[in-house]
Amino acid sequence: TSGTATLEAGLFEVPQAVCYKGSKISYWIGKRLVKIKYISLVNLIMDKPVVKELIQDDFNEEKVSAELKALLEDNIYRNRILADYKKLKTMLGGEGASARAAEIVYNFLQKA
Repeated sequence: TSGTATLEAGLFEVPQAVCYKGSKISYWIGKRLVKIKYISLVNLIMDKPVVKELIQDDFNEEKVSAELKALLEDNIYRNRILADYKKLKTMLGGEGASARAAEIVYNFLQKA
């Protein structure tokens, strides 16, 4: 999935697992060129592992199955994710953030 799709899922409070598997060489090169702790926008913005990232060898049937089971059956785990999604919304400005940002840009351009 795309980064924006995972962020949108978070903003709509949809529990999720982020899965990515690319070629071994691409992943190896990427790990050396880009130094980030997480790949999902939700985790990057929150600067902590809110959603499970199953990357490369961790993206397998056993781990996907275990994560989906946890999301569906473990209320404490799911509620922690949902609580973090609420914090994410606050960090991003809450409801109407895009409209407020557009208004700021519009007003700035009017003065220019």
